[in-house]
Amino acid sequence: MSRKKVDIVLEDIMIEAVAAEGKAIAHSPDGQVVFVPFAVPGDVVDIRIFKKKKNYLEGSILAIKQPSKDRLEPFCRHFGVCGGCKWQPLPYPLQLEAKRQQVYDQLVRIGHLDVPEILPTLPSERTVFYRNKLEFTASDRRWILPEEDPEGLTDAQRCGLGFHVGKFFDKVLDLDECFLQPEPSNAIRLFAKKYALEHGIPFYNIRENRGVFRTVFVRTTESGATMVIVCFASDFRGRKAFLDALAAEFPQITSLYYIINAKLNDSISDQKCILYKGDEAIYEEMEGLRFKIGPKSFYQTNTLQAYNLYKVAREFADLQGDEVVYDLYTGTGTIAQFVSRKSSKVIGIEYVPEAIEDARINARANGIDNCTFFAGDMKDVLTPGFIAANGRPDVMIVDPPRAGMHPDVVKVIMDSAPGRIVYVSCNPASQARDLAMMAEKYEIIAVQPVDMFPHTQHVENVCKLQIKK
Repeated sequence: MSRKKVDIVLEDIMIEAVAAEGKAIAHSPDGQVVFVPFAVPGDVVDIRIFKKKKNYLEGSILAIKQPSKDRLEPFCRHFGVCGGCKWQPLPYPLQLEAKRQQVYDQLVRIGHLDVPEILPTLPSERTVFYRNKLEFTASDRRWILPEEDPEGLTDAQRCGLGFHVGKFFDKVLDLDECFLQPEPSNAIRLFAKKYALEHGIPFYNIRENRGVFRTVFVRTTESGATMVIVCFASDFRGRKAFLDALAAEFPQITSLYYIINAKLNDSISDQKCILYKGDEAIYEEMEGLRFKIGPKSFYQTNTLQAYNLYKVAREFADLQGDEVVYDLYTGTGTIAQFVSRKSSKVIGIEYVPEAIEDARINARANGIDNCTFFAGDMKDVLTPGFIAANGRPDVMIVDPPRAGMHPDVVKVIMDSAPGRIVYVSCNPASQARDLAMMAEKYEIIAVQPVDMFPHTQHVENVCKLQIKK
């Protein structure tokens, strides 16, 4: 039995507020909640409903009858099709307040946690060209725009290099421009696409697992270094010429890698990165500390705002100089080294072995001898025996992935009973869940949202926890 398609049009609907997941919220004439993307509070719009649930409706803007006084003209030509930067029409101060509200909703309204007044969201110095890393995906079946005639496109015109579209794993939006990363990012992407087309290098089709040209990673630093990683599905005769052309066109590429990835997904964490030309790594500096960034290294993608984030974490840690600090999910050890000067000893733990090796190299290069790093799954490494061997933590700094912490990890943290915990999170929902598990023993005494990703709904949040007396 086929499901009947929902096709309802609601006219002259006032957009009331910003909601979760980058959407805005309104109400239908009969009082139902309506979620709609790309809207600004104060807009009066016609909405086409495409999903009807028991407690809410979802739709898209059919027409803007009266734009909000706050609505801005989007600066990117790909707005509305590309899945990123959905808040371009929303003035930046309203974005910051919406992110603060998002943290409040997750921690207080949904999580029922007892928190002090949430501080205003810390703004990003740059709201465009703020990222230091982007991944562009090649496809021989790019996303076809509504104004295009699919039947009139050649095979070459169907190829694209850009970002995945929404929830479609096999659809890629071909990008003319992107305002996320500074040059030479755009120029490298456009050149790679043009070269592959002109030299007959087949673009990859992930659904059918055919083609050669898969992805391009671009990493940049504040000092102007550029790392490029080109991924191919298989080796081929023209690979050397492709890479040579890229290096010749962009002498500012300081590290050029390639990967032969024959898997059915684009992840490179388990792949061999082969240095073709230049230096093995690029480097970022922060308060005199130098951090090595390799092709697989994790480093916060908004460099300038990462510095502000780490300063918040250090302030919340309130170190006096004699504490043992555990930095869980340490990545390349940036936070660990950032707080090391005010610590007796820092223990860093991270799942990715390559990141831990970079952390050790960074610590040695920075002359830091009070940081020790361990690689492995957090729930397997952080055990009572590990804590007995390395010392009970006075302070713990945790910065887990979006899924948050495993319950076993939370239990060990609780049993080790550090006096203070600084919880850095890119997902306030999973953060609220973890904080609820610690509420019996810890109280939240400060909450600071940090905007790492302007024009998106994403927000980093830092909570300071103190053990109850």
